[in-house]
Amino acid sequence: MSGPHFHVLLGPDGAGKSSVMRRLAAQLPDWRLVSTDSAFVAPEHDLVNRLRQDVHEHLLPGLGTAYSADFLASVLQTAVVHLRDQLDGPDPRVPVLVDSYYYKILAKCRMAGVRDSRLYSWWRSFPQPARVVFLDVSPETAWHRRADGARLNALEYEGRDGHWADFERYQKNLRKILLEEVRDVPVTVLAEQSDPDRAARAVLEVLAA
Repeated sequence: MSGPHFHVLLGPDGAGKSSVMRRLAAQLPDWRLVSTDSAFVAPEHDLVNRLRQDVHEHLLPGLGTAYSADFLASVLQTAVVHLRDQLDGPDPRVPVLVDSYYYKILAKCRMAGVRDSRLYSWWRSFPQPARVVFLDVSPETAWHRRADGARLNALEYEGRDGHWADFERYQKNLRKILLEEVRDVPVTVLAEQSDPDRAARAVLEVLAA
């Protein structure tokens, strides 16, 4: 018996995935779009929104002091399981596009120092997509999209200060790990797009093919 048919939209920080997903929602009426972004979380799953807000407002500012990397992974696992659960819709014939799936959370947990291979093995045992669409972006453009570093969180750069060099190094490593995690599934890498509308059109072309 085959698993759910779905695609994954993936990319480094600042690639524009959230903006693209919002545009695709209006252009793919026959698809289900799955994300932990509040725009795609159903009211009955509001706990996902609250957990995401708490991660940004409380957990990340205290990461390394009040909270350990293992605690971070435990909380982020709720998002991973939610995304997996959403793969099974009422109509299996409806194609699904998932924002990042478990790949990005796994990569960030690895970079945060989480070493629990059992956790990673469980996530990697989840259903695999028909294709990953990798929306690429340069660290320079991503830095600009983060208001030249003014809108960073603790999981977007190395070190403590969030300077440009810390961000650039982190994003290059993140990109490497993301592509490593999806090496066993079909991947289409889309070059950096100048704006979300162009990026959405490029993604649509891949999905249509």
